[in-house]
Amino acid sequence: MGIAVVLIIYAVALSIAACIGSVVLTGITSFLTRHSGPRRKFAIIASALFPFICVVYAGGWFIGYAVINSTIFHRDPGLGDSWETPLPNGYALMMIDVTDVGIVYNPKTQPHNDGVISRDDAVFGVRQLQVSNELIFGASDSGYSGQTGRDSDFVDTYFELNTTKKTHAEFQSLDELRRRATSEGVVLHLRPFASVFSDYRYTWFDYFAGVMLLSLPAVGFLLLAWWVWRIRRYGPGLPVNLAGT
Repeated sequence: MGIAVVLIIYAVALSIAACIGSVVLTGITSFLTRHSGPRRKFAIIASALFPFICVVYAGGWFIGYAVINSTIFHRDPGLGDSWETPLPNGYALMMIDVTDVGIVYNPKTQPHNDGVISRDDAVFGVRQLQVSNELIFGASDSGYSGQTGRDSDFVDTYFELNTTKKTHAEFQSLDELRRRATSEGVVLHLRPFASVFSDYRYTWFDYFAGVMLLSLPAVGFLLLAWWVWRIRRYGPGLPVNLAGT
């Protein structure tokens, strides 16, 4: 499904979760501060709004994450029906809808970033892959389009891409490909496409973004809990600076 549909599903799910969280937090805060006087109303309002603030924050976070990943790191936004990542040798990998088969291509020779067209430096239906510096070895399924959604591991063609010379050679058997790799000084070890894709998809930025997504709401929740605890402890006589008002 397209990224717009996925975002709508996430928005609905998070909104429902925020409503439930708001009811729960409001109830807990009301119960804990029931003998704390009029100052408790600010904590109750904050508890009711906190889950919705988190949802808005998550939306803003995703927009920033997607834009930075796309424009700077040239990777997919993490949602939607296609995933892409560059390789150190200038080529790139892409998966569409499924993760058992993908595309190896040269972004510099493609007319647009919206998709990949058939060219000599683009291989479709790739199920197994190995990246060795400027060389890319792989195994592909010429009839992959008829196997979509079946999680197949069938291969009938083997290939080598030389990203420096921009050459593309095909082989009829794994033994032929292995001999070619050996002649290039490479020990052939093909792996599932998705496994190789994961090696290059995630960078320090993804981990940093993940920490930011979780840490700020967590800090906000701890501050809210600390505020409620202060109101409960001091009751109607809560000092102004402790109440945060």
